Amino acid sequence: MTRSSPIPDNYPQRYQLHNEVHARPFIALRSPERATHLAILLNAEQKAREPQILAALCERYVHLPPSADADHFNADFGTFRLRWERHTEFSTYTFYVRGPFNDPFVKPALESVPADWLKTLPGQVIMAAHAGIQKVERDMPSIDAIAPLFEGSTLVASEVAGGAALACTDFRIHADGFSRFLIYDKGLWSRQAGRLLQRVFEIEVYRMMALRALPVARELMPRLSTGEQKLLDITTAMAEPERNDQELLEELVALAANVEKSVSSTHFRFNAAETYYRLVGWRIDELREKRIEGIQTFREFMERRLEPAMHTCQSVAKRQILLSDRVTHASQLLRTRVEITMEKQNQALLESMDKRARLQLQLQETVEGLSIAAISYYVAGLIGYLAKAGKAAGLPLQPELVVGISIPVVVVLIAFGVRRIRKMVEKK
Repeated sequence: MTRSSPIPDNYPQRYQLHNEVHARPFIALRSPERATHLAILLNAEQKAREPQILAALCERYVHLPPSADADHFNADFGTFRLRWERHTEFSTYTFYVRGPFNDPFVKPALESVPADWLKTLPGQVIMAAHAGIQKVERDMPSIDAIAPLFEGSTLVASEVAGGAALACTDFRIHADGFSRFLIYDKGLWSRQAGRLLQRVFEIEVYRMMALRALPVARELMPRLSTGEQKLLDITTAMAEPERNDQELLEELVALAANVEKSVSSTHFRFNAAETYYRLVGWRIDELREKRIEGIQTFREFMERRLEPAMHTCQSVAKRQILLSDRVTHASQLLRTRVEITMEKQNQALLESMDKRARLQLQLQETVEGLSIAAISYYVAGLIGYLAKAGKAAGLPLQPELVVGISIPVVVVLIAFGVRRIRKMVEKK
């Protein structure tokens, strides 16, 4: 349909931005359904290979593959369905199989996926889970009836979606290497069921991604203690007058370099952990949990198990930034003191040079005066000899009188000549 009225040209990314809210639609699920979810950490080279790997699967099932720049893809291959999503640090693969089951974990959805193709998936698994959605016609099953499906582990469960479903897990990795989730559907719409299962998977993925910062924080703690003690030693030494400020400054610069290297190498991981932790909270909010008496909810589990770990990461991150700031402040103080000391030394040197220059000038003037006197003496002597020679030749001259009269003139002329020569030398 053409526009009825003329308007300015579209912003180049108008349609892309508008359609973003419709991207990554949830898969419609109709109970009973089994699903397997994989979250895989990837580097840049491995991410570049994903389109070819997906295309190989599509070719096997004669399905149109995703575009090379796609960041999500849904496909129905008949025996199973696939939902693929690319994120900043990882990609997720969710496989769905529809059909009745007694135990969704005995024959999970992943068994319907070609094993040889699964072996081609690149990267490292950070989260793997099997799940099942079971239809409930009347009352929800009791927790005691559900527990055997989780091998007797303590369950985390709650009514979700306003009481339309019951979500259960134990947040454990079982012997097969997979976590387990079970949803009992009492009145979910198909899209609502797909969204609920997706959110449950995302809670576990984001929890694991957030916890990636915990080993970093634990490794960093003793290094921070060492750095803090080193800073304390340096600042204590700064108060000792006999210590060399230049040496202390060099130690501070080395400490600052180590701290900044640590900040640079951990900044992304700690910031990412904060983001993933917030996402966990948002996904739990979307569950709209209702507590079951005597059973931990998803939120309570995270508050007791994930929150302390995140507080540790936050504390270490803040402690590291504080150490960096303290090192910077101490460096500025010591650098200022070193600069003041150098300025005093330079001032003393300038004063010494000025004094030497004045002495040199005085000596020069003294030598200059002596030179004028000596030259005048010899010139006057020459004039005396000339006067005596003239008298001997019969000229009416008195040599002593001639010498006496010539001395002032000679001194003035020689002084003028010496000063002119000095100015010419200084000018050059």
